Amino acid sequence: MEKTLSADAALADAAPAPAHDALSNTTFVVIAAISFSHLLNDMMQSVLLAIYPMLKQGLGFSFAQIGMITLAFQFTASMLQPLIGLYTDHRPKPWLLPMSGCFTLVGLLLLSQASSFGAVLLAASMVGIGSSIFHPESSRVARMAAGARPGLSQSLFQIGGNLGTALGPLLAALIIVPFGQGSAAWFSLAALTGVVVLSQVARWAAVHVAGFRKRMKAHPGNNLSRRQVIVSLAVLGALMFSKFFYMASLQNYYTFYLMEKFALPLQTAQMYLFGFLLAVAAGTVAGGPVGDRIGRKRVIWASILGVAPFALMLPHVGLMWTAVLSGVIGLILSSAFSAILVYAQELVPGKVGAISGLFFGVAFGLAGIGAALLGRLADATDIATVYQVCAFLPLIGLLTVLLPDIERR
Repeated sequence: MEKTLSADAALADAAPAPAHDALSNTTFVVIAAISFSHLLNDMMQSVLLAIYPMLKQGLGFSFAQIGMITLAFQFTASMLQPLIGLYTDHRPKPWLLPMSGCFTLVGLLLLSQASSFGAVLLAASMVGIGSSIFHPESSRVARMAAGARPGLSQSLFQIGGNLGTALGPLLAALIIVPFGQGSAAWFSLAALTGVVVLSQVARWAAVHVAGFRKRMKAHPGNNLSRRQVIVSLAVLGALMFSKFFYMASLQNYYTFYLMEKFALPLQTAQMYLFGFLLAVAAGTVAGGPVGDRIGRKRVIWASILGVAPFALMLPHVGLMWTAVLSGVIGLILSSAFSAILVYAQELVPGKVGAISGLFFGVAFGLAGIGAALLGRLADATDIATVYQVCAFLPLIGLLTVLLPDIERR
């Protein structure tokens, strides 16, 4: 991969203008590199989520404190992402990509040695800053390398992140649970690997970014008024709220739910979480290319509203059906984000970084707020109540009817 990216950069340096048309050809080697980097990035983030039971038991944290740790991580990620995306739309900085891995590396080393609530908050914030740099810039590269298949490219990019999120709990169960919190330091090797890969991606992006910006500025537009665009973005925000609040209930508290309701041991509960996250990864693969083929609005309809019957049943079934329904929910609901993101990029052409940063930031922010609020709800009631309340969130998908048809076939 490194030789391919380096050769691509060398050829472009020798020419007066980039020969590669970023909007005509799908550059799979770059998409693969950025997807692999996404896997590493989100795997390291999910390690933080996966060791919550250890932090709760070992350091005596409450559910509210667990929620606040997630909020610290998600807040630092969400606040900076739109600003970084907006800034780099005007002044592209491809070399921010490897810098993101440096912040994550430091955060993991701090996490491995943290012995207080404040230290864990600082470590989570460092990982969040790394994420805030990585996501808008890497999403821009995914769009840059997409050619005429932005949905497919975004899904391949997202699948890396979802596979990484799924691997985190598994690796935590195999490494951190047996060997303790200090073994989290070994995951800093993944951060270092990410820095190396992202350095090569940054070289490729630096060559092609000028031509890509020119192409995006030449986008014909979608003939929508400013008010229509604002209303559409607000609807997409509501759909994101539905998706990510519900996902926060599963990603942060699913292990606790299984341990409390079905008396499962921690390692077994984490294996169930791994299965759920694999279903999320599978749904992510399907969402983008299906959206390219049948339209992103239809995918949004199916993925948000379509999960409602399964979400409503989940709190009332036994262990086997809990595993089945959570897998179905993860499969369907995860197909939404790629479709929502590409739809939003088409709403506001020429602002790929800002829109990507905004929507990744909203996603992280909503997940963090959701984790904190749901943690307080769990402390005040019990985990089962969290899932009974969240079961109604997918009904917000009815708002999809307000989205205009902007896609060209």
